[in-house]
Amino acid sequence: MSVPVTVGVIANPASGRDIRRLTTHASVFPTAEKANMIVRLLAGLGALGVDRVLTLRDKTGVSALLLRAIETHKAVASHQRWPEVEFLALPFSDSVADTHVGVAHMVREGVSLIAVLGGDGTHRAAAAHCGDVPLLTLSTGTNNAFPDLREATVAGLAGALVASRAVPPEIALVRNKRLVVRCVEGPNQGREEIALVDVCVSRQRFVGARAVSEPSDIETLFLTFAAPDGIGLSSIGGAFAPVDRAASHGLHLTFARPGESGVPILAPIAPGRIDQVTMRACERLEAGAWTPLYAEHGTLAFDGEREIELERGDRYEVALDWRGPLTVDVERVLRYSASRQLMREVAAGST
Repeated sequence: MSVPVTVGVIANPASGRDIRRLTTHASVFPTAEKANMIVRLLAGLGALGVDRVLTLRDKTGVSALLLRAIETHKAVASHQRWPEVEFLALPFSDSVADTHVGVAHMVREGVSLIAVLGGDGTHRAAAAHCGDVPLLTLSTGTNNAFPDLREATVAGLAGALVASRAVPPEIALVRNKRLVVRCVEGPNQGREEIALVDVCVSRQRFVGARAVSEPSDIETLFLTFAAPDGIGLSSIGGAFAPVDRAASHGLHLTFARPGESGVPILAPIAPGRIDQVTMRACERLEAGAWTPLYAEHGTLAFDGEREIELERGDRYEVALDWRGPLTVDVERVLRYSASRQLMREVAAGST
């Protein structure tokens, strides 16, 4: 008896609803569109042989709308094949804890890959627990640099080709860099966090609304990559010294306080918001070397959100490594598939 091809789906119900909707001109990503994206993802996955999808329940209505769509699909006897969808019987709080628990559970269930609908923060949470299970990234948040902004139907087709092993992993998957921050001394000694895009030492002393939105608050910035067409904190690096995702190094930037001299840089740090920062230094961040974080006060932000309030006596350090998550290269998967007409073969084999 063949083992069913199983895919996990994580959809953050809170993504696209943070404070930047109020402070900038960022677009709102409604609950209905998240449910519709999952439906389109199911169509792509089911067309090419994925048998089963595991996903989470939530309080905001994404899972309820998805269930309604599934019931309608069954009632009209559509010719389009969808996977069987199983809502995991896990406690839920509509917080990041749901992603942590859900991804860990999906990995234990042996999913072939996990599709993540969310922003940089959601993908960071998934990356903390996915191990070597690849992520299929879909952007639904704000200031996204890590996940792809892509049609879910197309992503579903590529995900199915990867989950069914029709496309070999060495073609389909990309290993990503990450930043690791650890506390080596002080009240929080032993704490460790990761980031997929950026770690920021902010001059703001409290976590507050989490988002790093004032350029004058930025003390130090570490980046895994910096796209010249990016948005968010990584756009600062992209405006001065772009670094590709595949590059062996990252960036370490430090910034002047108001009134101090330095190099002015204009960057889009939020949708509809272009600000100037004054840079004091920009250095390559080589993989494997631990760099001290010199800050007695303030907060540490990971992938754009303040999370740790620095306490007296805490001493942190940061390093870049290549132990980030595996992600599906959708374009490369579909190009490989087209060159070998794999979709036709996989679809024929799954009927």
